[in-house]
Amino acid sequence: MKTTVPLQPETNCLPILSSQAQGWENILVEQFQQPPGEATCDYSNEHSIYLSLAPRPVRLLQIQGGKTYTGLYGKGDISVTPAKTPSFARWDRDDHYLQIRIASDFIQSVARETIDTNPDQLELLSEFRTRDPQIESIGMMLLAELKQENLGGKLYIESLSNLLAVHLLRQYTAPKLCLSIYEGGLPQRQLIQVLEYINEYLNQDIKLADLAALLGMSQYHFSHLFKQSIGTAPYQYLLQQRVERAKQLLKQTDRTITEIALLCGFNSHSHLSKQFRQLTGMTPTNYRQ
Repeated sequence: MKTTVPLQPETNCLPILSSQAQGWENILVEQFQQPPGEATCDYSNEHSIYLSLAPRPVRLLQIQGGKTYTGLYGKGDISVTPAKTPSFARWDRDDHYLQIRIASDFIQSVARETIDTNPDQLELLSEFRTRDPQIESIGMMLLAELKQENLGGKLYIESLSNLLAVHLLRQYTAPKLCLSIYEGGLPQRQLIQVLEYINEYLNQDIKLADLAALLGMSQYHFSHLFKQSIGTAPYQYLLQQRVERAKQLLKQTDRTITEIALLCGFNSHSHLSKQFRQLTGMTPTNYRQ
């Protein structure tokens, strides 16, 4: 894999925030703030999405896959660069943007789980400046999680990664796909199986892949059916259950808040306090009192 390489010495291509050290699987999210300059990149195993965060429009010259585009990118504009597509960019003023790199083999894995077409026959298409509210929304949620140092847990990141993968398959591949959507929620037996698993392993790092594998279905379809059944996404339900268990331990034991945090699957006292306050409107200390 090649990394972004500046062609001009004054161009600083180091991100101001990166998920590199946070253990996110299949996706890398980085926030950049750079002076005028130019850069080239070529990712062999990752598709790349540029999401502009610039408060003032920035004029970009882009060349990728033999195609050239010149135009203004404003906040919310995106471009898509498929894996194995060399790209060059030059910008004329300070640029502020989010780069999302998603593993091409992960996209293929999601395709195998959700469509009948051979994923090897699919081609992700290049896209210059365009608007895509769903990608922008997913990007901003990933950025918010990046700023909070992954307090929502890997289940949340996996859910967003799957949403992004399915959206790219639907909107940016050739031939065009129609992904089937199952309706009606999970059968009661399967729902109970999942809820019991979450309850048993509440203090561990529960993954979306683990929950979907219990029922032998894709992560995307599992998330969709679970939300239909419960009315909330898997990561939200997991968080709610961790806070509920923390409430019980705060009432019924004399354990320290740090001990309770770890027993409930939070990584620190502050992590528990933040999520507890968001869901209950008070701190664990106040709740105990």
